[in-house]
Amino acid sequence: MFFTELTAAEKNTLLDVAKNSIAYGLQHNKALPVEISEFSETLQTQGATFVTLNIQHQLRGCIGTLEAYQALIKDVSDHAYAAAFQDPRFSPLTEKEFPLLEIHISILTPPEPMKFSSEEDLLQQIKPGIDGLILQMGFNKGTFLPAVWESLPNKKDFLNHLKQKAGLPMNFWSDEIKVSRYETIYIP
Repeated sequence: MFFTELTAAEKNTLLDVAKNSIAYGLQHNKALPVEISEFSETLQTQGATFVTLNIQHQLRGCIGTLEAYQALIKDVSDHAYAAAFQDPRFSPLTEKEFPLLEIHISILTPPEPMKFSSEEDLLQQIKPGIDGLILQMGFNKGTFLPAVWESLPNKKDFLNHLKQKAGLPMNFWSDEIKVSRYETIYIP
């Protein structure tokens, strides 16, 4: 199932749980425990999410999963906590920063492998502003959510920066590269 029909109330509930999980984490050093059965059937369904935290429009943390393995509501709680306190790119969030947080949630569709014959073929198939991409080459792997198109609107730049995120040179290409795409429901 994909969550095309989330109500405004369900979206607000997800944002509230994300914020509450971070607040709980500041006090208890763990994610907010959620009683899954207390939420709507939709929020109990398995879902894959990323929670992105910004302060003054600057990234402050982003953690998530590409595959659904737990209830959507728990996934958001866990990833909000992890984005605030466990993103290795940042020090743990402080109480002083908490009121400045902007919380964004992305709910992912299942990734679909893409078929392409060359880098140019891949670039022609990519849909800017819509596609999130997962790039894999051997043990190197990286993903960009569709929201990244806002800062990298050019297809070639998007792909090159994704290669770099995956630990590859920007100009790298191999017929062994695998790319999957997904879309998201974005909750700002």
